[in-house]
Amino acid sequence: MTGLDFAAWFVLAFLAVLSIAVVFFIGSLPGRIAKKREHPYAEAISIGGWVTMLAGGILWPLVLIWAYCPDLPRPASHGIEDGV
Repeated sequence: MTGLDFAAWFVLAFLAVLSIAVVFFIGSLPGRIAKKREHPYAEAISIGGWVTMLAGGILWPLVLIWAYCPDLPRPASHGIEDGV
């Protein structure tokens, strides 16, 4: 093998690692945004980000919009009132 072959293998390995890192970043982005904004459904958004990435990313923009949507009602507090 020549030096050019080694350079080609290095570039190929670098691109493989880079593509895995990009998929990881994109899959975790909605969940991180929701947790930072203290969204009431942050865990569901995080799971939704990964499920949509596994499904090809078709609904990923919808999950990202959901992470930014602040006007959703809070989940029920299981019978405990906040003011009591």
